[in-house]
Amino acid sequence: MRSRAEVEATLQTAKLNPAELLPVAHCLSFGPQAGAGECCLLQLEPGLCAELEAGRSLVIRGEKDEQAVLCSKDKTYDMKIADTSNMLLFIPGCKTPEQLNADQASCNIIHSQIAGFSNNYWELRRCRPKLKKLRKLLMEDPYDSQKDQTLTFSKYTTEDLLSLIQASEEEILHQLQVIGACKIEGYWRILEFDYEMKLLNHVTQLIDSESWPLSKVPLRTCLEELGSLEPREMIEHILLSYGRKYTDDAGEVYFEMREDKICRAIAQMLLQNAVKFNLSEFQEVWQQSVPEGMTSRLDQLKGLALVDRTSRPETIFLLKVEDLPEDNQERFNSLFSIREKWTEVDITPYIQDLCAEKQTVGALLTKYARSSMQNGVKVYNSRRPIS
Repeated sequence: MRSRAEVEATLQTAKLNPAELLPVAHCLSFGPQAGAGECCLLQLEPGLCAELEAGRSLVIRGEKDEQAVLCSKDKTYDMKIADTSNMLLFIPGCKTPEQLNADQASCNIIHSQIAGFSNNYWELRRCRPKLKKLRKLLMEDPYDSQKDQTLTFSKYTTEDLLSLIQASEEEILHQLQVIGACKIEGYWRILEFDYEMKLLNHVTQLIDSESWPLSKVPLRTCLEELGSLEPREMIEHILLSYGRKYTDDAGEVYFEMREDKICRAIAQMLLQNAVKFNLSEFQEVWQQSVPEGMTSRLDQLKGLALVDRTSRPETIFLLKVEDLPEDNQERFNSLFSIREKWTEVDITPYIQDLCAEKQTVGALLTKYARSSMQNGVKVYNSRRPIS
């Protein structure tokens, strides 16, 4: 234990004027358990501090071969170690100068033990949720009510997905809705595409036979008429996936069918078995295939199919954004291997999901592509050779 005289002698040796310092001195010593690596520091933004102070949890997610991320209820953060040149000491009960000034009763010397120390801390940076794995897991065994499900091995509950997917709970639940997943007997399943189209066809044929307006499709009648063909929950799921649910003044539940989503699904069905399709022929067949009263348009196919205007005749082929790599550089490499030069209009649907918070498509293109003019139109090509 240092005495006051020893403290003043140390100040004199350091050539410090005691009058310029607070009268209270902290004398530090290492505790018996103090050691490097025993404690970890995590730097939190105010919003995350508020989450913890409110009693909510922050969860670290990632399997052994993945880089760890930290998730709140609705956000995902990359975790990276930041080194510091100063040793960081953990001192329980240590008082700041402000606290010492406010506490006039503080004794002259405070003896404190160091509980631990570190030369680095974990730094968090907001990142996109890593959701590509979600679809991959559910596609291991897509659902079809007509097939034998007794041999199913790949079934995932919400808790399973939370332990496997590097994203917050809200981001995972939102993505499940985006990809059209549904809960069957407590497990999240994605419908086999052909089965999904079969269900959609049942619904659109019923709408046509009953001459219902596409803006007012009654749920109860759909379930009564189609319940003998497919499970009622599957019929309702298709209506929820391809329509907007609402209730009228009498309390009856109706759906307003979504033209763009139905036309898009039918286009995928037509394109999935062809390498390339003559564009004008495809547009004709597509319009003939969509339900009466709906109009097919190429802008419905953003992120699903790509038109080649340079070929003669012009062609269209399937290119789904969800099949492209999740990593930024790998995504651009893949796109530039498919097409050497892209217009911003064509490439935007395939990189929009890569944009971080407050980041624009233009900023992404500046970083990963080089621009030039071709026939008066700005085009983008790779900054590095593509093998």
